[in-house]
Amino acid sequence: MKLHELSPSAGSAKKAWRKGRGPGSGNGKTAGKGHKGQNARSGGGVRPGFEGGQIPLYRKLPKRGFNNKFATTYAIVNVSDLEVFENGTTVTLDLLLDQRIIRKPYDGLKVLGNGELTKKLTVEASIFSAGAKAKIEAAGGKTEVK
Repeated sequence: MKLHELSPSAGSAKKAWRKGRGPGSGNGKTAGKGHKGQNARSGGGVRPGFEGGQIPLYRKLPKRGFNNKFATTYAIVNVSDLEVFENGTTVTLDLLLDQRIIRKPYDGLKVLGNGELTKKLTVEASIFSAGAKAKIEAAGGKTEVK
């Protein structure tokens, strides 16, 4: 195969629609912009959110709270959620994602101490609550901070 033999697959490439090229084109004269008005002018139109001079919705609504863009968000797992694993398993963030116990990895994994654990597991996480650490170690497991 050579460069001059290449062509797009059938139906994938559409011809450019040339506006304002006479009445025979089906899109001549006003070129789909209607008659006069702000949107018919060159460079015309309004910015997103503009409501014709009326106070726009984003200015009517009150500002609430504070969003800290530097905050660390953890994927949270309780000790009771780890009960599904076999004895001796090393529980990691990737394993929890594969098992669909958590949906997103966020900035790391945090293990909380809600529920009971009877399995001996090695748990790798970014942070552990004191209760979670105590319950994992009481069941004979280990906690590793990653």
